[in-house]
Order: sequence, then C-alpha cells, then structure tokens
Amino acid sequence: MAEIKPFRAWRYHPKFTENIDKLIAPLFDVISEKQRKQLYNEPYNSVHLSVPLGENPASEALASLKNWKENEVIVQDEVDSIYVYYQYFYLPNDPVKHCRKGFICMIKAYDYAENVILRHENTMPHSVNDRISILEATKLNVSPTHGLYTDSAFTLEKYMDEAMLNPVYQIEDYQGVTDALAIIKDKAIIEEFVTLIKEKQIILADGHHRYEGSLQYRKKKQGISVSQNGNEAFNYHMMFLTNTEAHDLRILPTHRIIKNYPSFNAEDILTKTAQFFSIKEVDDPMCLNEIIIGKQWTFGLILKNQAYIIKLKPELIESVAWKFPEQIKRLDLTVLHYFFIEKVLDILGKNQRKSEYINFERNFLACYTTVNSNNADIALITNEISIEDVKKVCFSGFTLPQKSTYFYPKVISGFLFGSVDELN
Repeated sequence: MAEIKPFRAWRYHPKFTENIDKLIAPLFDVISEKQRKQLYNEPYNSVHLSVPLGENPASEALASLKNWKENEVIVQDEVDSIYVYYQYFYLPNDPVKHCRKGFICMIKAYDYAENVILRHENTMPHSVNDRISILEATKLNVSPTHGLYTDSAFTLEKYMDEAMLNPVYQIEDYQGVTDALAIIKDKAIIEEFVTLIKEKQIILADGHHRYEGSLQYRKKKQGISVSQNGNEAFNYHMMFLTNTEAHDLRILPTHRIIKNYPSFNAEDILTKTAQFFSIKEVDDPMCLNEIIIGKQWTFGLILKNQAYIIKLKPELIESVAWKFPEQIKRLDLTVLHYFFIEKVLDILGKNQRKSEYINFERNFLACYTTVNSNNADIALITNEISIEDVKKVCFSGFTLPQKSTYFYPKVISGFLFGSVDELN
C-alpha cells in the first residue's frame, strides 16, 4: 500500500561532523523559548530552518537555506540512500537501556481518505499553516515525522543493525538520548525496504502538522502542474519509520491542566465529580501517578493542596453518548474527556480541541507545581496509552482526543534534510 523511496539527503558538510551536536534542535512543537534563544546564537543550527526568527519566518528560512547551500554549510549526498536512525534511552526507575530502531525515507503524502497513512489525532489549523508556509518557501522537510509499520518477522532490523556498526553521527541530545545515524546505499538492500513497506499501512505516530503541511503542499502543486507522472518530488514527505512490534516503542502519558476556568470552585468540582467517579483522597500527592498505573478508567485529580484518585463508576460506561465504536468509548482518554471534561466541566466534546481552558503537560511534577502555585485550577493525571489502543483507533477511522500520545523519545532536527524540489 505505502510507496517509499530512498533519497539524496542534504546534510551538514563533513567538516561539521565533530560539532554536529551544536547543530541539532528539538522539533518545532516541543522546543522551549529558552532553547530557541540558545540555539539561535549558533548561526548554522537547524533551528534557523525549522523555527526561524523574524516577521516573515518563511523568508528567513529560505534566506538561510540559500546561504548554507552557496557556502557549502550543507551538501547533498551523491547517492539515493535509506538513513538508519537509532535512539538509545533510559526511562525513570528502569535500569534497562532501550533502543528505538528505525529508518528515514521518503514516503508518498497520501490523503487520509486513501487509508494508507492513518492518523490518530486531529491537527490545529494555525500550526499546519505555519508548516506549509515554510515548506513552500524552502521546499525542504527539515525533520522527519514518525510513522509506524507492523512486521512481526523483524525483516529489516538485520540490515539496520549492520549499517549501525558504522554510524556517521552519534551524539547525546537535549533529552539525554543518544541519537545515531547510519546510511544504507546498497540498491538490493534498499529494495528490501521498499518491497516490505509496499504491503503496509502506516500509522502516523508523531508529526501530524508537518505531514498535513506536506499533504496540502502536494495538493497545491498537483493543481498547478501541467504534466505529472506521480513521481515528482513534491509528492513525497520525509518520514522516520519504526516497527510497532519492537519492545522499545514507548508512549508516555500526557496530562491535562485546566487553567482560568470560569467561576472555578473546588468544592463544586468535587461534588460534580462524585456523580460520575468514586473519589479517594491521597495523603502523598507525589505518589499519584504511580498509584493509577495500569488501572482502567482511573485518574489523578490535583486541586490546590488536595489530591485524589478518581475512578469511573463502571455502570456508567454504557452511557457514553459520543458516536464512537465501543472499543474507543472504553479507552481511558475517552472516559476522561467525556465524563470529566464534558460532564463535570461542561466543555462540550466539539469545543474541546480549541478550548482555551485545556492545556497539556507531560511532566507530573510540573502538573503538581502549576496547580499549587496558583497557575492552574486543576491537573488531571493520566495513564500512558498502549500501541494496541493506538492501532484500534487508527483502524477504526476515528481519532483520539488531542495530545493523547507522546511517543518517546522525540526525533531531532538537524541530522539530515529532505528536499521536495525537482531540481535537487
């Protein structure tokens, strides 16, 4: 189903290899303001292409790109290749070293209706528009999105492991993760990758906004091109593909923070919560995220100087009125958004994606601190979602509530760039 191909990546000139750690950057949607300011001080950091400064960011990115090409800051590889990308990482309270294995290629930017690329969450229009404007100006994918394929035979891993014996880059990034890149140039091996993925559907794990930008760009180019064969560079998008069957594919929870809620009153919230959930106060709030681990329809509720475990009254699960398949109605995040955010907070499902009151935070301690420092009203602590649940949602054709998944670790920007320009 999915058509992929090797490509000639643009990469930093070999003279920069020893300092490549100074040229990488976090993705545009996770980079902090402090990180931006620090990285802008490095004139050749990839942030100048991914999150450019200035009143017209797209023009700034294009100016940087032209300068870098003319002065051979970046140069294009001579041979079409598959780029193997490994990320080595640890998790809290876990001494085991994990390795997420995958490869970067170009994949056709399929419309969602074609049922080849499957999304699990919706995009926010302003973020998509931002990505489109930079893509149109530079004709460059600055960082790969993250896609998932399923292969229980682990057919490609042997080729990736062999390539990774000689990485071209290996650095520690801002997450404390070790990132390594290797290159496969052998045409016969590359054909193995192309052939295997041709039979797969791809789940879009991370990078919905960047993928949507490529999809809209492709449609626009198709509308103005006179003669096309479908193989033009603008039809493709740079993606990092990993195997869903690997044990080192991790999805961390993303918690919900409610800020500036109108006429907020903690007692009223607890009274309404009790209509739908059993409530148990917790003596040590710092254990809240550990207590709920693995427990269905169970969440942490943080109010100022108060912490509770709340668990849906099981008889209420059949009352979910949203028009979802049964398996999606029963997901923890559906329960949280329906029974707490809609029923307790009166924020209707159709308004939740754009609600000014709902914010997101991955760090549990930050949730606790934010509420108890009067910078938020409520924190809702969630469990992580499983890859099997993500599959259920994608194959059903529905989407999860926004910010439902945090695939860890995040890929980085700066190892390579993928052109969608016919000229290079």
